[in-house]
Amino acid sequence: MTAPLTFRPAVPGDFDELWPILHEVFESGESYPHAPGTTKEEGYRYWIETPTVSIVAILDGRIAGTYYLRPNQVGLGSHIANAGYMVASWARGKGIGRTLCLNSIEEAPRHGFKALQFNLVVASNAPAVHLWTSCGFTIIGTIPKAFDHQTLGLTDAYIMHRFV
Repeated sequence: MTAPLTFRPAVPGDFDELWPILHEVFESGESYPHAPGTTKEEGYRYWIETPTVSIVAILDGRIAGTYYLRPNQVGLGSHIANAGYMVASWARGKGIGRTLCLNSIEEAPRHGFKALQFNLVVASNAPAVHLWTSCGFTIIGTIPKAFDHQTLGLTDAYIMHRFV
């Protein structure tokens, strides 16, 4: 990275800059369950309105990446967070994904979370699986043919977990 990465909570005014990042990932159909064709309004609700917290990472004055934290379940299961991460295409390959993950591990307890769980890590996404395991996540289950990958078809997905 050429300058330090800074983190702050996302605000509604960030969404015009966030949407192209989300849209590109959703449209690829390779790693997120959101269907290609997900609307900007649906993306806004998912990334800005409904999470416990949505964070942006700023590099050189631009949003380089983002993540959210939300309860994985309601009520008695709400102490485990679900999270989602995205890095802008121009910022990939700079260690930002790892930095987002490590920041979320620090941020989660501030919101009452005791663990993080990823419910649908696409098994064919080897870089993500490697990244999450290197950040302390463990594969706790495999869901056969859980993800309809745009080019590979039905693909297994992992459930991954770690305490914070």
